Amino acid sequence: MSRVFLTAEWRHLVMLNYEIEPSVLEPLVPRGTALDRFDGRVYVSIVGFLFLNTRVFGVPIPFHRNFEEVNLRFYVGRESEEGWRRGVVFVSELVPRAAIAAVARLAYGEKYRALPMSHEFEFEPSDSRESKDLRSAAYTWRLEGQEHALRFRAAGPPEQIPDGGLEEFITEHYYGYAARKGGGTTEYRVAHPRWRVARASEVSFDADVAALYGEVFVPALSEPPASAFLADGSPVEVYTGARLGPA
Repeated sequence: MSRVFLTAEWRHLVMLNYEIEPSVLEPLVPRGTALDRFDGRVYVSIVGFLFLNTRVFGVPIPFHRNFEEVNLRFYVGRESEEGWRRGVVFVSELVPRAAIAAVARLAYGEKYRALPMSHEFEFEPSDSRESKDLRSAAYTWRLEGQEHALRFRAAGPPEQIPDGGLEEFITEHYYGYAARKGGGTTEYRVAHPRWRVARASEVSFDADVAALYGEVFVPALSEPPASAFLADGSPVEVYTGARLGPA
């Protein structure tokens, strides 16, 4: 039985979603899973957000509790006893501290990379300190001396996610899958409540896609995103992983 490995808050999730040819992702699909589709289409997402109040097995790690992450992910699923388990596969995950990247690679086989990172937020004026809506967000990082940036400006306040839309498809995946050496797959569960989302009035992804993710992602990520929104986020629980398939 799995137990909670990590608790944290994921906040201010900027999510840019791009349609992509399935053939680009098929070599990256972990064994035992298949590409998950929305209206017959396959998507990848650039996601930037904050990790806050991070604890590993209930223990806060000094200087590693609050940090940024920017990842490139796509969507898969697998048949299980209770039905279709919908999950994500990470192509790349950027964080600002080497220790965080090392723990994630060891525990789950995820593709973490440590780079200098920062963020900048602008909030709507409000009399309440606890309920300020985010007006704009920017996540930046440096690779080989070049600055990369993910920027978002909201068109309005966050709202409940409507049923059956692309926003629900993107946010409602509650498993992670990672291919392991030897042909196996790690599956782990992520638990969080349903988020609210704010739609975009302006977005930009200024990055060297080839250097970050490889030439195969350049065509898809050079086009405007099919959708873009900001999820407010919530506390999350990440559970220990289980091996699927051969060791």
